Amino acid sequence: MPHDPTTRDDSEIRLNNNLKKLEDLTKRLVGAIAGKEPQSPDLQGPDSALFAKAAAAFVNETMNDPSKLIEQQVGYWGETLKYWSEAQNALLGGERTAPPSVDKPQDRRFKNPLWESHPFFRQAKQQYLLNVEIMENSVRNLKGLSEKEQRQVDFFTRQILDLYSPANFLATNPDALEKAVETEGQSLIDGLENLVRDLEANHGELSVTLADPNAFEVGVNIATTPGAVVFQNRMFQLIQYAPTTEKVHKVPLVIFPPWINKFYILDLKEKNSLIKYAVDQGFTVFVVSWVNPDESYRDVGFDEYVKDGLFKAVDVAKQITGEEQVNVIGYCIAGTLLTIALAHMAAHDDKSIKSATYFTAMTDFEDAGDLGVFIDDGFLAGIEREVDEKGYLSHRFMSRTFSYLRANDLVYGPAIRSYMMGEAPPAFDLLFWNGDSTNLPAKMAKEYLSGLYRDNKLSKGQFEVFGEQLDMGKIKTPLYVIATRSDHIAPWKPSFTGLNKTSGTKKFVLAQSGHIAGIVNPANGGKYGHWTNRASPRDLDKWFENSEFHNESWWGDWSRWLARRSGKKIAARTPGNKDYPVIEAAPGSYVKKRAI
Repeated sequence: MPHDPTTRDDSEIRLNNNLKKLEDLTKRLVGAIAGKEPQSPDLQGPDSALFAKAAAAFVNETMNDPSKLIEQQVGYWGETLKYWSEAQNALLGGERTAPPSVDKPQDRRFKNPLWESHPFFRQAKQQYLLNVEIMENSVRNLKGLSEKEQRQVDFFTRQILDLYSPANFLATNPDALEKAVETEGQSLIDGLENLVRDLEANHGELSVTLADPNAFEVGVNIATTPGAVVFQNRMFQLIQYAPTTEKVHKVPLVIFPPWINKFYILDLKEKNSLIKYAVDQGFTVFVVSWVNPDESYRDVGFDEYVKDGLFKAVDVAKQITGEEQVNVIGYCIAGTLLTIALAHMAAHDDKSIKSATYFTAMTDFEDAGDLGVFIDDGFLAGIEREVDEKGYLSHRFMSRTFSYLRANDLVYGPAIRSYMMGEAPPAFDLLFWNGDSTNLPAKMAKEYLSGLYRDNKLSKGQFEVFGEQLDMGKIKTPLYVIATRSDHIAPWKPSFTGLNKTSGTKKFVLAQSGHIAGIVNPANGGKYGHWTNRASPRDLDKWFENSEFHNESWWGDWSRWLARRSGKKIAARTPGNKDYPVIEAAPGSYVKKRAI
């Protein structure tokens, strides 16, 4: 068959174009890395003293029980030799093993059948998993470490092990190699372009773009529930949503989302919008859209978030609706703020809040979950220097910290797809929101991390606002408490334990999934269920063991609970009134401000 010279010419043109592009991208890569801002070592990991102490504990344990180390090493050597021999024999004989059964649980990093059937990739995977097992066993339950130090060692060991997965390297990733061959190397050029783009966008800091930044526009195809901004001050805009029913409950609902992220996690699209759902159930819904702070908010702390934030929003909602009380929701850090406000209100006999709903909120930080591993004196000193210099804690820092709590899903997996396979980021509303993060004011960040996370002052009755110490036990407001089973930010057990210290009636609900998916779980979605138990969750294991599972979202149960506390039905209200005229259409302008 004659050779087609056209094909060769086209290939040469593509090759030359890619070589030119590679040269340009390399120059941009070097420039982006050179422009990286210096980072405090205290913010990159735990104090070196922790590693020194862990190493000393390991050596001491080995000296006291050398047989344990010998047993581990002999087993490790034996398994390593077995895997190596199997791989060599299979390669020499040209053999392939059968792919794994579809019923067998699989690590998502190793989905490609070649991880099982090809001797090279199988050996790389087996050796890696063996290394993980031996390392985790080696550092587990080291004598001489406190419980917190042991958790830190376990967490950061896992971080290192996840980093060195063979799936994270081109030479040992069959998906990336197959794609490179299939595209004649174009996927690698595209991946390098994605890498350079992310480095340039983040001043030399590596932060993977998780979602297509051009796929969504706030107020256009995301955060579109009709409503209007009816009040604004330095701290927030207050949105009142347009009714969709002829009658509404008398008592309005005010939602306080976390100011670590933006409120539209509760209003992504119509089908999964909790805000739209609440409006459709006949509630007059207000939502706080917090400001995205810059250096001018340096001295803003919890006092301002309570007085000019929560108290003001409640007061405005009361004035607009003519009601003496409101129901409220506090999500994540806003739930912590809500507890602080309720404790202060209880001390001053303020009954403006009729009931309170909590979404994955921490008030007892004794066991702060994986986030707690970062909170030590060296880390906090680094934070203080950072925020004192800038006036705020950068959104990049918070986003990076949360991402590494689920590194394989939010760091390495996206990096593989983007940088090694050259894929464009997906058009995914949740990941788009995740990348649209916010800064934290300097004073507030220090109060939150030191006073709450490290010192646990709120639970101990030592946290102060307006110069007064707060007692959670004085709170008699009825509570509906939602926690999520696999929450990596606000673990369900301390979430329940903290709010159980209040004195009013409480309903505790444990939802399936995690911090976001467990909350954004539409009533008609049929995806995640929830557990309930009429007993007080004092013994949490027994509470869960004796709980009843409901194979449906908690939204319907919560809506019925809230309706019983929201008064009779009246004619629907339109946003604003003569004292609070409409300022602009929802979702407002504050939410559209990107973090500096």
